[in-house]
Amino acid sequence: MSTPRWTREQMAARVAQDIPDGAVVNLGIGLPTLVANHIPADREVILQSENGVIGMGPAPAPGQEDYDLINAGKQPVTLLPGGCFFHHADSFAMMRGGHLDVCVLGAFQVAADGDLANWHTGAPDAIPAVGGAMDLAIGAKRTFVMMEHCTKSGQSKLVPQCTYPLTGLACVSRVYTDLAVIELQDGRGRVVDKVPGLTLAQLQAVTAIDLFED
Repeated sequence: MSTPRWTREQMAARVAQDIPDGAVVNLGIGLPTLVANHIPADREVILQSENGVIGMGPAPAPGQEDYDLINAGKQPVTLLPGGCFFHHADSFAMMRGGHLDVCVLGAFQVAADGDLANWHTGAPDAIPAVGGAMDLAIGAKRTFVMMEHCTKSGQSKLVPQCTYPLTGLACVSRVYTDLAVIELQDGRGRVVDKVPGLTLAQLQAVTAIDLFED
């Protein structure tokens, strides 16, 4: 029997559920951009992008894209009333100055102590391009990671120690995967939520760090 999994949209909705009202949030390139489409309607969440935009809304409807209005991943976005544009340097001042409440990043690996590797696999043909990830990971008050639980070959992306080049040290507090929501605590993973029908034993079998439930 196949393991039950959340879809990418369900993962994004689960991340959005944990973003508090009034938070200023940066959504990283890749999976995290989907979170913008699932912010609860009764919350005001201010989305910032490192290329110099704040006050982004959900993705535009098909045919309504404006490619002068994009996020850091070059995807078209919408702008909510009060949103604005500014210089790239000002954007990084926001990120480095502790003005972001939450950033949501993708990852190749997350270590049990919260170390993050999300910019380079070490492969010969890979392009080393860390971008603003190191500034976000350290500058935000909380760093969430949204990623598939395992690699395509079935290896756990939650690991005792990262083997890829590091983006930030001890910066990740919570990981959202297609199997579970895991809070990193004292070198272990506390399972906050998991896919319905998935047991802790099944989750532990595909996870390379120790897990526990309250």
